[in-house]
Amino acid sequence: MAHFATTRWSLFRHGPISGDQSDANPALAELCKIYWRPIFTYIYRRGYPAPDAQDLTQNFFVMILEGSFIQSADPRRGRFRSLLLTSLNNFLIDAAEKARRHKRGGGLQFVSWEKWMEESPSQFSFPAAFESAPAEAWFDFGWASAVAEEALRRLRLECESKGRRRVFDVLEDYLTSERNDISYENLSRALGVPEPTVKNLLHQFRKRYRALLREEVAKTVESEANVDDEIRYLCATLSTRPG
Repeated sequence: MAHFATTRWSLFRHGPISGDQSDANPALAELCKIYWRPIFTYIYRRGYPAPDAQDLTQNFFVMILEGSFIQSADPRRGRFRSLLLTSLNNFLIDAAEKARRHKRGGGLQFVSWEKWMEESPSQFSFPAAFESAPAEAWFDFGWASAVAEEALRRLRLECESKGRRRVFDVLEDYLTSERNDISYENLSRALGVPEPTVKNLLHQFRKRYRALLREEVAKTVESEANVDDEIRYLCATLSTRPG
């Protein structure tokens, strides 16, 4: 249970920041970098034009970084995902006032859209059926994607550190879910190793990915008892085709 001493919840107990990006809590800034996609997507699907959605996303994170979110960050209230969405809805209710006070980040300017898009291209595309889905479904899919992508990012970095980035690049598309279209012959040819070796590598990488995914999910729930339920929910969300 010691693991839960340093979760997404604990990031909000460091106190508010002010000034420019250099004053921002690095952990909070990293959290914003990971989760900006579901926030922006939800706001955009609520009917805001893209430029306004960018402003509001940035302003929402400014509120977090300034400490306005701290009193609400109570792990006893449930999953971090749910609290974030509730806080976002409350924020949007007062969006006009927030926009006047923090136009384009209120001078903080920690969001670089072009850089984030370049550094963190999404591995998960919204299915066409989502076009008619409510904004909440877009948020949940975006959130699930963000969590899964963070686990993949960490695995990629581990592989790079061990000189196995090429193996990761070849196997990446087969790590997040079971697939029936795997050609071990093609993978064997791409990696230059026998098919049994490919199967063993894929098993190892999937096992490590699942472990990292579990760690990421554990950061967003209040106790170990909720991890499995949240993983099932996120996996179901990624496989959902609404409409």
